[in-house]
Amino acid sequence: MTAADFAYATTIETAAAVAAGEVSSRELLEAALERVDRLDGPVNAVVALDADRALGAADAADAAVAAGEQLGPVHGVPVTIKDSFQTEGLLTTSGSPALAEFVPERDADPVARYKAAGAVVFAKTNLPLFAGDAQSYNEVYGTTANPHNVEHTPGGSSGGSGAALAAGYTPLELGSDIGGSIRIPSHWSGVCGHKPSYGIVSALGQIPGMPGTLSQADIAVAGPMARDVDDLELALDVLAGPDGWNSKAYSLDLPPPRHRDISEYRIAVWLDEELCPIDSRYRELLLSAAGALEGAGALVDTDARPAFTFNKAIDTFLHLLSAAEAATWTLAQLDEIAASNDEPQGDLGIWYAAMRHREWLSWHERRLQQRKHWEEFFADWDAVLLPVTPTAAIRHDHSRPATARRITVNGESRPYFDIIKWMGLTGVSWLPATVVPIGTVPAPGGDLPVGVQIAGPYLEDRTTLAVARHLQSALGGFQRPTGF
Repeated sequence: MTAADFAYATTIETAAAVAAGEVSSRELLEAALERVDRLDGPVNAVVALDADRALGAADAADAAVAAGEQLGPVHGVPVTIKDSFQTEGLLTTSGSPALAEFVPERDADPVARYKAAGAVVFAKTNLPLFAGDAQSYNEVYGTTANPHNVEHTPGGSSGGSGAALAAGYTPLELGSDIGGSIRIPSHWSGVCGHKPSYGIVSALGQIPGMPGTLSQADIAVAGPMARDVDDLELALDVLAGPDGWNSKAYSLDLPPPRHRDISEYRIAVWLDEELCPIDSRYRELLLSAAGALEGAGALVDTDARPAFTFNKAIDTFLHLLSAAEAATWTLAQLDEIAASNDEPQGDLGIWYAAMRHREWLSWHERRLQQRKHWEEFFADWDAVLLPVTPTAAIRHDHSRPATARRITVNGESRPYFDIIKWMGLTGVSWLPATVVPIGTVPAPGGDLPVGVQIAGPYLEDRTTLAVARHLQSALGGFQRPTGF
């Protein structure tokens, strides 16, 4: 194999080839740089290159192989990183003109963990302003398109990450997720993503907050994106662990999957809600995914639900999401929201940003009650299959305000922010969720991939990954976009 042949190899395969001396890290990096230069024009996933320093890091990685040194699990693998994560010596903007010349002096924690495992970071990938949309565009770098169909978005906020994976620029990425920002672009770009259980991966150094911020937002997580579920699990092992505050005393030992064989799993399927209906073609593919599990012997039930309503969960999510994102708003913006009687408020849909802390405590208690109901639910069920968004990838729509945008579901006009409701159902309760491709739906200009969201019990990330691994094998997993 030449270095160019590794464009769609897995992270595990690529790292093994580097360690065995079958290909050098420099050769892989040069091939990746050439591929970006040749293919990325209409996609615009890669927005800042660090080629010279990356080549030096690749040479050092090759020297370590030659010297017989102990190697990390992703040693010498060239990777890209979402532009919200501060990366030492490499321009990091989070899509903001105010940060258009910001070059961090240190890595965000998850970037540092990738590097410590041997990854060679060579570029940043695009996102919406401050990671605040389900599409990826900003005034600094412009719009990122979906490699499967450039008239459509790859999703957001980790849209550049999803597009870079789909286009074969990198086998591994780093995303973040508060309202679906790993799960939506994985679904719409036809790749795999894992939203970890809240709190097990430090995201310190992500923007927002602004550089120097030490707090980490409620609900928000950092996690891996890849084209292969085994790569997700490898990357989760690299990323997960106590942060700097807790590492002196705490360690993390995630439990194994609940079962060894898929036939032992009990799977709930939750697809239909009046508050957020889904496209009928997508629904058929989700039912086919459930059928693949049932055909392998798993117990599948389409009626099982936790002891709360979808509407209650989404109401809780929108209140707590608003509070979590309000930290990035100015006092003037918050005053404007508080003075308005209309809902939703804010260009990015931060509906309840001006709530008092005592009100937040009440909503947090509601969240804890829902977490308890999820815990009881998962005593009987191992995982739940869910939609990711109501539809496949939407066409680019940057109209303002974002709250006035609409999407079309089965011929019906629906609110734009229906996109995040199925994300909020699981995210607000801090559950792990894995997304894996399950097929495509037809669209002018190129068929669009779709994925399934597999959610599971808190801290049982390996269980959702195990179910995703079976579906990847049964349904074919990632499919290369035409022309790439």
